[in-house]
Amino acid sequence: MFIDEIKVFASAGHGGAGCVAFHREAYRPKGGPSGGNGGRGGSVILQADHDLNNLIQQYYVPRLIAEKGHAGMGKGMDGPAGKDLIIKVPCGTLVWRLTPKVIPGLTPGPEAAEVDEAAEEGEEEESPESPIMPISTGKRPVIRRSGSEMAYEINLEDEDDAEGASSSTRDPRKGELVVDLTTHGQQFVLCQGGRGGLGNRNFATARRQAPRFAQPGEPGDEGEFLLELRLIAEVGLVGYPNAGKSTLLTAISHARPKIAAYPFTTLTPQIGIVEYTKDYRRLAVCDVPGLIEGAHNNVGLGHAFLRHIQRCKVLVLLLDMAGTDNRKPWDDYRQLLSELELYDPALIRKPIYVVANKMDEPAAEGFLKQFKRKVPKTPVLPIAAGFDMGIDKFKALIREAVEESDAR
Repeated sequence: MFIDEIKVFASAGHGGAGCVAFHREAYRPKGGPSGGNGGRGGSVILQADHDLNNLIQQYYVPRLIAEKGHAGMGKGMDGPAGKDLIIKVPCGTLVWRLTPKVIPGLTPGPEAAEVDEAAEEGEEEESPESPIMPISTGKRPVIRRSGSEMAYEINLEDEDDAEGASSSTRDPRKGELVVDLTTHGQQFVLCQGGRGGLGNRNFATARRQAPRFAQPGEPGDEGEFLLELRLIAEVGLVGYPNAGKSTLLTAISHARPKIAAYPFTTLTPQIGIVEYTKDYRRLAVCDVPGLIEGAHNNVGLGHAFLRHIQRCKVLVLLLDMAGTDNRKPWDDYRQLLSELELYDPALIRKPIYVVANKMDEPAAEGFLKQFKRKVPKTPVLPIAAGFDMGIDKFKALIREAVEESDAR
């Protein structure tokens, strides 16, 4: 089972409470306070690992709960810290925060939750009972007070528009982008453990020599997050169903995806490693399920996996030049470009190369000539992946394309 998007709940450990204790020992009648400090709570840490290729582990364990810190003890002994929870995720995992981060002291009370209509319209009203202090204008954040409660009223969408925030860091469905884990071994503290409380020995002074109180531990961070995997590959294969993407991936690498003569044989993205024996260079090639018209609007299977080609440096449009499914290659070409642009306009700004597959079929030559007339000034590489025709040229093409992309 391939899992590339999963919601999880993460909670760091609560800090241990400080201890209230007094030293008692023979011949020391006034030993004084000796309560130890509580241990810190464990943190939830994400670690990128190149040995993983999907989020199946988090599918079965969606609640990430770190260990709590232990309370302090007598004789000045501090409590043990909670053990950190290290979660390994595949390289290329994006973490989105689904719930807003709670700031202590800024949680609105019942009275503060009421919306003042005059403030929304930009009118400034001041009254001794419930003063409203606009920071700059009526559309900016407003501080509302209700008794001892204080809360900020912030419209995040307006803030993003005003400050020109990038849409790549905030998504209406996914929330706020927290981190992008791309390097093997890279770690990120998703939820910080709570600080342990101080024991009563820390509060002893000359005037208060026997304090009988200690600090409680602080709660750890928690929240709901969306883990989204975007595979890391240099080359992305894009095409309609039955265009021969899996066959091509099998011909250029040791990957063995399922191959059959019906659409949507490939149900999940496949990664293949292309090896160049002369200088031991390696390239990662990603094969996504076939795209059809309307893929950007959740039609077919490709809509769920288009995210995996967003990291690719080079895109290869694989066309069925024989028209075996009664489709015209030039129509496929235009439709594929349209779907990529509608999904993410940045995709069509990547280097795109056109490869004509199934050139062993009798009708392929005639369709190739018509394609060059209908789509002029577009270089086309003819191959037949099923018979290893043109494979060496294709491998040389993608290597040169990746090297040019790296040089930019």
